[in-house]
Amino acid sequence: QVQLVESGGDLVQAGESLRLSCTISSRTFVFNHMGWYRLAPGKQRELVASIHNDGTTNYADSVKGRFTISRDTAKNTVYLQMDSLKPEDTAVYYCNYPPGWFPPGYTYWGQGTQVTVSS
Repeated sequence: QVQLVESGGDLVQAGESLRLSCTISSRTFVFNHMGWYRLAPGKQRELVASIHNDGTTNYADSVKGRFTISRDTAKNTVYLQMDSLKPEDTAVYYCNYPPGWFPPGYTYWGQGTQVTVSS
């Protein structure tokens, strides 16, 4: 059983900041590599940031310099600090393994957290 609980989404104005949290609970899987995705209406789910077990991070070009991914291993929590938000950041945000790291047969996703950025 896996629980991924995303939180922290809100309605904000362009230029403001938000910090998303993802709390992970699992007795079966180890989440050494994590990512934040987003899904906007009419678009495909997009990986925006990832963090790996050695601490390296990667970002989509669209968020580079504005978003920061981090993790607190002791709290089993991954964060996404989002600064200088733009209307095009509006989406439902999810956390999960980055592409290529999903275990065989793994199909879990959380409910996501809505981020809405007004202009």
